[in-house]
Amino acid sequence: MNEQLQILTVALGCAAAVGVVGLFLAWTIRQRAILWQLTLVVAVAIGSVLAGTIAVARLMFISAHDRGVISLVMAAAGVVALVVATAVGLAISRWSEALRLDARRLDSSGSYVGTVRGPSELQRVSAELQRTSERLEESRIREQRLEDSRRELVSWVSHDLRTPLAGMRAMTEALEDGMVADPARYHRQIRAEVDRMVRMVDDLFELSRIHAGVLRMTPETVVLRDVVSEAIAGADPMARARSVRLGGHVEEGIQVTADAVGLSRVMTNLIINAIRHTPADGSVEIRGRAVPEGIELSVTDQCGGIADHDIARVFDVAWRGESARTPTADLAAEASGPGGAGPGGAGLGAAGLGGAGLGLAIVKGIVEAHQGVVQVENVGVLGPDGAALAGPAGCRFLVRLPT
Repeated sequence: MNEQLQILTVALGCAAAVGVVGLFLAWTIRQRAILWQLTLVVAVAIGSVLAGTIAVARLMFISAHDRGVISLVMAAAGVVALVVATAVGLAISRWSEALRLDARRLDSSGSYVGTVRGPSELQRVSAELQRTSERLEESRIREQRLEDSRRELVSWVSHDLRTPLAGMRAMTEALEDGMVADPARYHRQIRAEVDRMVRMVDDLFELSRIHAGVLRMTPETVVLRDVVSEAIAGADPMARARSVRLGGHVEEGIQVTADAVGLSRVMTNLIINAIRHTPADGSVEIRGRAVPEGIELSVTDQCGGIADHDIARVFDVAWRGESARTPTADLAAEASGPGGAGPGGAGLGAAGLGGAGLGLAIVKGIVEAHQGVVQVENVGVLGPDGAALAGPAGCRFLVRLPT
């Protein structure tokens, strides 16, 4: 027992001495390539075994010849181990270098395709780089869409502001020159154009707050039927001017915790959008119901459907589903009416029907601020219960909010 303890003590002492030297060398070359690190680990292991073996052999009075044999065997094993360690280290270095070059290409080209090579740690890094590349591509696409929307918005808003300003300037000059037979008509038309521009500026301000993430919400318990009824009542004059029927049904007793003003604006924007795109003698249906995950509101029009390539752009800023940047001829005629204002008076001018394509973008922002989702789909001809019978005849905007 004493001999075994003595042998163990000597072996531990030799291994510890070699280990201390190995740690010092490891600290010295800590910033060198992994090949050197791996080779040092193998060398320390071999040196510990070799030093312990020689020391124990001397302690046991083994002959010089036998110690030489043991040393040769250990040296041969050490050489083989170092060769293997070097080969593995070189392979890891090549895999690391290839991964570094791939990362550089990701930086320059923005794309990366992961490859299965090297140990699992390097494979996980490669997979993470590929996911990063995919996220970067999505961000680039989103940024490009935002930039296109910004350019489109600036172009459309500048046009929509320039047109009424030019009209008001012409009307004011005519009033100043006393060349107007019916000044009251011009006054009503100027007021309608001013209202339209005020609403446009308000929409821009609201959209900027949404994009900046500073939209203030005041959650409170809201009766869904009351919100929908108020929105329908506010849009009814416009619907009458367009000969569009408004109708629908909201289940009794549905309550939701939401910002009352924001939810009212969502419904108003969706209903006005539906009226604008529904032809005369058409109908707009508004429905509300409770669903397992919260509540669902739908606004269905008879616009004739949206092209598949345009559905993804419906909620983009400044998208209006038409190439024209001003109200169409029939809308403009109805907005002006026989006396410069629609049948509802000055409140139903171009302000009620025109716009810069911001309403649906604002809807999306407000709904998402409520942790909800909004989407649009093409639907067919609707039956009495609201089910689609054929299609496509219109669009249905769906808003889902958590309770």
